[in-house]
Amino acid sequence: MKKMIDIDFGSERYDELVELRYKVLLEPLGLKFLDSYRDKEIGYVHIGCIESLDDKLIGGLMMVPLNNNEIRMMQVAVDTKYQREGVGHQMVAYAEERAKAAGYSKLIMYAMLSVVHFYETLGFTAEGDIFEEKGITFVKMVKNI
Repeated sequence: MKKMIDIDFGSERYDELVELRYKVLLEPLGLKFLDSYRDKEIGYVHIGCIESLDDKLIGGLMMVPLNNNEIRMMQVAVDTKYQREGVGHQMVAYAEERAKAAGYSKLIMYAMLSVVHFYETLGFTAEGDIFEEKGITFVKMVKNI
């Protein structure tokens, strides 16, 4: 059974989340995680998904407030062993509820083209032009919540 949790910045669980994000999102692309970025994450909302049976962190994401109405979801990562089991759907749904409860009305993200369909199935729509950053192609996706 899977359970969504909030993760405190700087905790051991946060360190696990950073490692998972690196392993799933950055390492396959040959990118490095720069510790200098960690301090920026102190004010972000960190969400994790754990396997209740063994308390293992199997997924996570973070959200960054942009203004009073919009919050950006970033670095959605699910351990490769648990992909295609609905973990991503559960995490995004939990993130939406957290954002709504905090008073946000719009969830924004920048999705790699390979996962655009996944987010479309969750009600996100592509907005604007496709763009490239560090050799990776993205599109802005938006959902009113």
